[in-house]
Amino acid sequence: MTTGLILIVVAGLVVLYAVSVYNKLVTKRAMTEESYSGIDVQLKRRADLIPNLVETVKGYMTHEQTTLEKVTAMRARAEAATTPDERFKAEAGISSLIGNIMAVAESYPELKASANFINLQGELSGIEEQIQFARRYYNGSARDMNIMIQKFPSNIVAGMFRFEQKPYFEIEDEADRKVQKVSFAQ
Repeated sequence: MTTGLILIVVAGLVVLYAVSVYNKLVTKRAMTEESYSGIDVQLKRRADLIPNLVETVKGYMTHEQTTLEKVTAMRARAEAATTPDERFKAEAGISSLIGNIMAVAESYPELKASANFINLQGELSGIEEQIQFARRYYNGSARDMNIMIQKFPSNIVAGMFRFEQKPYFEIEDEADRKVQKVSFAQ
């Protein structure tokens, strides 16, 4: 009788532990999904500015037409992405291309003086900061989820209920990892 009672108590404790781990995994998954939606909101704000940016610079940057077309095509690719990984790659391309537009804009004094361009540049700068914050938050949530999925014994519960690891938002282009040289020399 005592052995049976001990087995029931042990089995009950195992079930309680499994329920606890499952609930933590569900919480981590929800936090990761919520943090991804934060990135999505900021990326949508930026995507909404892209047509205005393209139209503003189009008249000034006639020689840079291919760059403008690439930005528009990359925006469409990002909106068509079905997985976070696809979206991350497309958005990294957009960031790079917008950086190129801003760099090329330095060669066009009339464009740099345009009130509309200055306003768009300020809005993009603010949105880029929010995107960086959202990406860091997402990566932290993904890290916590992935650790819990990999650690023993929670990996057993995660495997039973098919919890999947989340991808990190990482820099794809090696050129973006390099430290930019800044010079104030004239």
